[in-house]
Amino acid sequence: MDQANILIIGGGVIGCAVARAVSSRWQDVFLVERFPKLGMATSSRNSGVNHSGIYYPKNSLKARHCVAGNRLTYEFCKKHGVSFRHTGKLVVAANSDEEPELAALKKRGEENGVEGLQLVGPSVIRAREPHIAGVAALDVPSAGIVSAEELVHANARVAVNQGANVVTHAQVVSLEPRKDTIRVGLRIGDGDGAQDESIEARCVVNAAGLFADEVAALLGNNSWRIYPVRGEYCEIRGPRASLINALVYPLPHSSLLSLGVHFTKTLWGTLLLGPTATYVEGKDNYERDRLPIAVFAKSAKTLLPEVKESDLQLGYSGLRPKLVPPGTPGMSDFVIIRDAAVPQAIHLVGMESPGLTAAPSIAEHVAQLVAEIL
Repeated sequence: MDQANILIIGGGVIGCAVARAVSSRWQDVFLVERFPKLGMATSSRNSGVNHSGIYYPKNSLKARHCVAGNRLTYEFCKKHGVSFRHTGKLVVAANSDEEPELAALKKRGEENGVEGLQLVGPSVIRAREPHIAGVAALDVPSAGIVSAEELVHANARVAVNQGANVVTHAQVVSLEPRKDTIRVGLRIGDGDGAQDESIEARCVVNAAGLFADEVAALLGNNSWRIYPVRGEYCEIRGPRASLINALVYPLPHSSLLSLGVHFTKTLWGTLLLGPTATYVEGKDNYERDRLPIAVFAKSAKTLLPEVKESDLQLGYSGLRPKLVPPGTPGMSDFVIIRDAAVPQAIHLVGMESPGLTAAPSIAEHVAQLVAEIL
């Protein structure tokens, strides 16, 4: 049976960032991922936005790690050759009734330490985004876009270069606490060729994304339940993608379920519209009962009147690991905590947006918790 200092469950952007952070300080680090490739779930099925930290309550983990992570993500991308574009973004008020919400968003962002926020009028909007209709906007200069897939793999590559071991096709099937370790049961491979293995770890980090509640339950911890929320996208390709130059957002949903259907000019030159936000049954339900294109077109016309349904085609969809059940308004915070009954385990639960941005800051937080254990 293999032994490890640290075993990380989940090879998304957060798990890979944790592997990078801890492998710079400790040897015998393992990362296991149930899917064939790293970052196949939530990490690569999003808008790829490097968020600024304007949306989250003051002193929340989301605010703290988003603001720090924004800077760290740009630094990491520059250092390791990850594609990105520092674009800034506009959060647009469609009418005068929304202007007080825009001012409140600016205040919240400033309380969180986001720098450079400005309220601007129609002339600035038109200069930046000539096709956008709005009466006012919040200019958020620190926002940008990154290649989420490249970000995942760059973190993993650095971790491996530092001595970490990355194993895909490896599903955790059991977690058995011992005196000072946790015995991790793994099923490696698929179908008839799968093999059962085990590894003894002094510290286990649960970064399993959509499945983090199920991993916690393997230790007898049923504190959390993840509710998958599907976000769907449409895409505009070709000349009509020039309707938007960078990032344009509406005000977030009053329910706080999502930040609203926004416009993202991608690194490859297409225009994304999305994501929507719909609770679904099943943590693999990416395609059943997709929304019609007409829904996206109607939503988009509020800020982009020139868009036509014929411009759009269905894009990909993603699932967010929500901790808030259907019908419950409000925004939940990240959970980053050592297990009360099994202190060798660290749980990261509800790691939805802004998880991509926050990943490097979360990784440092986790490394501090690991240092308490090892």
